[in-house]
Amino acid sequence: QVQLMESGGGSVQAGGSLRLSCVVSGDTSGSWCMGWIRQAPEKEREEVASIDSDGRSTYADSVKGRFTISQDNAKNTLYLQMNSLKPEDTAMYYCAADSTIPTIATMKHLGLSAVDFESRGQGTQVTVSS
Repeated sequence: QVQLMESGGGSVQAGGSLRLSCVVSGDTSGSWCMGWIRQAPEKEREEVASIDSDGRSTYADSVKGRFTISQDNAKNTLYLQMNSLKPEDTAMYYCAADSTIPTIATMKHLGLSAVDFESRGQGTQVTVSS
């Protein structure tokens, strides 16, 4: 397994932007899926976005067109650019990764999401005020 460390959370007003980062350490060889999940108080964890080693990505309907997931393999870093933030985006955001799921297509074929990934970071809080 790998270690994941998120940063970049904070408090913003509705309509604002934040960029989350996740530094990955450990054995990152091979094909992986990585993603972001979030959990709001008294709600279940949900997938926000995922990406595979080939750069294919998938997004929750609630964030399509507002959030962008990307990765810098040279820096072993995953990003989530969040624009046009809404109060309902308020949650703890976690970075997740899985070395056993090589592609987004495989993930979807297995009926899985980033919520099911084997490794997860400690999280970073995002708070959006109206």
